Amino acid sequence: MSDATLHSTTQDPDDFAVQIADQIESFLVAVTEVAKGDEPDSAVPFLLLEVSQLLLAGGRLGAHEDIVPEERYEPDPGPEPDVDGLRERLAVMLEPIDVYSEVFDPYEPRKAPVPARISDDLADVITDLRHGMVHYRAGRTTEALWWWQFSYFSNWGSTASATLRALQSLVAHVRLNQPLDELDGLDTDQGLGDETLAEEAGRVMAREIAAPLGLRPARRVK
Repeated sequence: MSDATLHSTTQDPDDFAVQIADQIESFLVAVTEVAKGDEPDSAVPFLLLEVSQLLLAGGRLGAHEDIVPEERYEPDPGPEPDVDGLRERLAVMLEPIDVYSEVFDPYEPRKAPVPARISDDLADVITDLRHGMVHYRAGRTTEALWWWQFSYFSNWGSTASATLRALQSLVAHVRLNQPLDELDGLDTDQGLGDETLAEEAGRVMAREIAAPLGLRPARRVK
């Protein structure tokens, strides 16, 4: 299935596979465009929207019965496209707020937060989605759906969920005019717990990052 037939009018728009592929394709295109840096003023709100919409597709995949591939072994999709350039461009654009802390598994007791990067997360999610898209475009629809469902459970679902939480938190801080803690010196190579994170935290007012990232504090309507 080529790019020209990905959105072919001969396909049933109500078909589950078509809807999932459309949502995933939309995310891939949108994040790639954001990473170009042409409109940095709207980067964070746009990413918030796109990740939210992607997770709707993920939720549908998660709620769907197990998808069983037609072939015993996965057909070779060829070399994986390089995402390092996209990752680096996102990291530069999101530098003030790229690093955040997350709990990897909320059901594992006494797990300390660990540092993560929005740019790394988005590149990781895109790698998984592109892998399935290669199968879809080649006409291997069941294989694509199996991969997207499997990798949703094993990787990109939790990664995108953590990214969404970070983006939502950032937007909420700015829109509610609340100060942000500065993760000064915090790096993803460090395993930091609550106390260390608190020690690292400084004070960065929302105004220092709001304008470059297209965010404005919410205003009360009188």
